[in-house]
Amino acid sequence: MAGRAARHGAGGLLAIVVVLVVLVIGAGPALACGGLVGRGGTVQLARTTTLAAYHGGVEHYVTSFEYLGGGARFGAITPLPGVPTKVERGGDWTLQRLIRETSPVVPQGRAGSTALSVADKAEVLLTAKVDALDLTVLRGGGMAVGTWAREHGFGLSPDAPEVLDFYANRSPIFLATSFDPTRVANRGQRLGDGTPVHLTIPTTNAWVPLRILGLGLGAGDRIQADVYLLTDRKPAMLPRPDAGMRLEQSREASPQLLADLRSDRGMEWMPDSGMWLSYLKVNTTAGALRHDLSVDSSGQGSPSLLAAGLPVHSATPLADAASAASGAASRLLLPAVATALAAIAVLLLAPRIARKPTR
Repeated sequence: MAGRAARHGAGGLLAIVVVLVVLVIGAGPALACGGLVGRGGTVQLARTTTLAAYHGGVEHYVTSFEYLGGGARFGAITPLPGVPTKVERGGDWTLQRLIRETSPVVPQGRAGSTALSVADKAEVLLTAKVDALDLTVLRGGGMAVGTWAREHGFGLSPDAPEVLDFYANRSPIFLATSFDPTRVANRGQRLGDGTPVHLTIPTTNAWVPLRILGLGLGAGDRIQADVYLLTDRKPAMLPRPDAGMRLEQSREASPQLLADLRSDRGMEWMPDSGMWLSYLKVNTTAGALRHDLSVDSSGQGSPSLLAAGLPVHSATPLADAASAASGAASRLLLPAVATALAAIAVLLLAPRIARKPTR
């Protein structure tokens, strides 16, 4: 899911989304799957869509980076679950097709891996250029990545060290992204023009970064996001979807959807059947969003607590929601049954006590 934009000097404004769609309303600006890291200024956000697809042990991020102008150069730092093997331009209609697939149909006339070593200095693993975007894949701890960001003109918010450490402790891989203002001008890029980016990431521990959406925001600032998942089978998720992260749709992906996606640029890996589509809506506050979304599509129903950024025994997978509810009901029922039995025993014994002769 992108990082929050970072102010760098003279140029334009960047709105970024990776792994999900995001709109933040509040005192500070925000971007999907990352945090805005700027020294000030007004950052306008557009609601954008991003896909996280998992197939055959590989994660595919199809992400939209939207140029919104604004007189300063902005970039983003995005947490990743592993080291990408490929960074390329995304397809032309993949994201739009997903929106159409999950939008209500109105009838006419009716309304990572944790084993990576972390050095004191961030290591540049990969660089790429996509249209007017400069992309850099980094490996390093939170302090190292923060130092690299400052050295390259990113202004970090006060909570950045804590948030970067939150991710680096699980997967010290980050994507730094920025628009080059000269290339923006040369390409005649207009406000609102999006640049899709496709990252291919081998991983056995899939997760969607959510906590970073609150980077630089106040605890009460609202975060709204749309998360699309495509997996080999129906996934289990941690934390379990609730009022703050609703599971809007969960069903087999239609053959027509898969065919449409497969025909787009870079999407030839998409199988023609057997994929599961999950669509979640996040609507919560930055103070409540202290976790990520862990995804297990292996069929074992055991998403990682570590990948979700949760302490042990703190959440229940979505696949186990029914059994959890049953267990909770049992725990509530047993004390009530015991109390009722005790009351019945008292009533049965009372007449005998009353008839006992006195001496």
